[in-house]
Amino acid sequence: MGIKHYKPTTSGRRFGSVSDFVEITKKIPEKSLLKPLRKTGGRNSEGKITARHRGGGSKRKYRIVDFKRDKNDIPGVVASIEYDPNRSANIALLHYLDGEKRYILAPNGLAVGQRVLSGTKVEPKIGNSMPLETIPLGLEIHNIELKVGGGGKIVRSAGNAARLVAKEGSYGQVILPSGEVRKIFLKCKATIGKVGNIDHMGCTIGKAGRSRWKGRRPHVRGVAMNPVAHPLGGGEGRSHGGRHPCSPTGVLAKGGKTRRRKALSNKFIVRRRTK
Repeated sequence: MGIKHYKPTTSGRRFGSVSDFVEITKKIPEKSLLKPLRKTGGRNSEGKITARHRGGGSKRKYRIVDFKRDKNDIPGVVASIEYDPNRSANIALLHYLDGEKRYILAPNGLAVGQRVLSGTKVEPKIGNSMPLETIPLGLEIHNIELKVGGGGKIVRSAGNAARLVAKEGSYGQVILPSGEVRKIFLKCKATIGKVGNIDHMGCTIGKAGRSRWKGRRPHVRGVAMNPVAHPLGGGEGRSHGGRHPCSPTGVLAKGGKTRRRKALSNKFIVRRRTK
């Protein structure tokens, strides 16, 4: 668990850095838990570009990850820690006593051979999944449900952890990584510990080609274009656009509301992440 820097043999190598992958114990994924993953290239069902600057990239297969952790009271043994190209966190392969295999998000400190459990009467150890009502206050948690049985929806990326700070009535108060304090129903499940691969954010891409491997195409500024291509284009010399940032079709890019169903969600926010 660290960052690897290369000798500067080329310009891209000079600035790029990668994870050292010391946690990874197995390279070939479990075949029964793989699924095809088709690329869209940013196009919708009509073939029109709806998300710009996407396309290409390395082929991937999707790993089916168990976010629900609904195998209650059946012990699982960690068989391996694996890389997942579809997320920033690593994943752990569990072999359950009844013969089933499942992937889960690998918490920081989870080791091969360790036993993990899910249920209402389990110990609050790293990797165990349990309802918020049975989790002691102050513990770090991740993969938190927002609806009972809906599977973990928040705090799933590398190095992230939330903290349970209070319980009032049928709701618990959780401090999220953004600083927001949110009420969550105590029957909802969460997993103990911090998501692993904590050095992920310290890696530097280093060259444009590595972005292309991820399926990200070049992003050209609107002010650098001609007026026929973008509302911000044109002008004598270097111009600053002269209007609010917008898309090539003139849709305003900043300040728009993006959250849906605010009336249902706002009442659960105790303290916002922004002032």
